[in-house]
Amino acid sequence: MTELLGIPSFSIITSKFVSAAETMSLALGAENHPFVVVSHPISSATNDELKLQSGNALQEGINLLLKSERRGESKSIQEKMGPPYS
Repeated sequence: MTELLGIPSFSIITSKFVSAAETMSLALGAENHPFVVVSHPISSATNDELKLQSGNALQEGINLLLKSERRGESKSIQEKMGPPYS
């Protein structure tokens, strides 16, 4: 997970996998990991539809990252990993 390296990130998932993404986030200790949801399925979407969905998802993800930065949720790798790194 890139957050452990101090690199803000988010995931893009389809609506079918929201529950799985939430479960994995909890299992990996990243319960506040941001993710953006796009329509499912994407396999039948046209190129234009995919461009639109991906552009919207990217902007939404950037907004999520900026919001978390303003709330001060970003921590250093030493803070996240704890001893002996802190």
